[in-house]
Amino acid sequence: MSFSVVIPARYAAQRLPGKPLLDIGGKPMLQHTYERAMESKADRVIIATDDVRIQEAAQGFGALVCMTSSSHVSGTDRIQEVSSQLQMDESAVVVNVQADEPLIPSSVINQVAENLQQNSGVGIATLCEAITAKEEIGDSNSVKVVIDNRGHALYFSRATIPWQGSASAKNCYRHIGIYAYRVAVLNQFVEWPVCELEVTEKLEQLRALYNGVGIHVAVSNQSIPPGVDTERDLELVRAHINANKA
Repeated sequence: MSFSVVIPARYAAQRLPGKPLLDIGGKPMLQHTYERAMESKADRVIIATDDVRIQEAAQGFGALVCMTSSSHVSGTDRIQEVSSQLQMDESAVVVNVQADEPLIPSSVINQVAENLQQNSGVGIATLCEAITAKEEIGDSNSVKVVIDNRGHALYFSRATIPWQGSASAKNCYRHIGIYAYRVAVLNQFVEWPVCELEVTEKLEQLRALYNGVGIHVAVSNQSIPPGVDTERDLELVRAHINANKA
């Protein structure tokens, strides 16, 4: 299995400015994420940023860094620029790991890369988890996905899908935002205009579905701890890492 991991990292964040460099257990958050990615089977792990502060910090812990344009509106655009800079073959596989996932298990990085390589009819692979808490089913911050009998995504939504999930919590899956891409799809993706469904749901992956790209979805082989979006998330991750250091 051959694949690369790219970790897009922006300094600016509305709720937590400088988020990738926030300290967790004596290391910047980004370093924890990088170390988890380095534990995977990836051939290389690259940090993609447009900020010299992140570049210097990442180089300080030995990471390979690609400086990218400051005009990118999404991590996907940034990843595509990295694949272009490194002249990756169009058949190459790239896994997008978010910088604010310091607890991500390396096994799920391997899983999503393997799933893409084993399913030639799709251009993207991602993961999901069964929703078991009924309050999450109606939560718009929890993105749901409906999957066909081949394991391909039919649709992603912030609404409750399928509808009966609101009563039973069965067959209702929460999307996990880790993606494996074929470089050919990345190159197409950045050329497509934003579609209406993407704007309505505020979900970038709908641009791929809208343009006919198959997305493979599998249930994660390991529970994935939440990422860091808020100050509360940050404190929970700090507590988790400190407890495991003791």
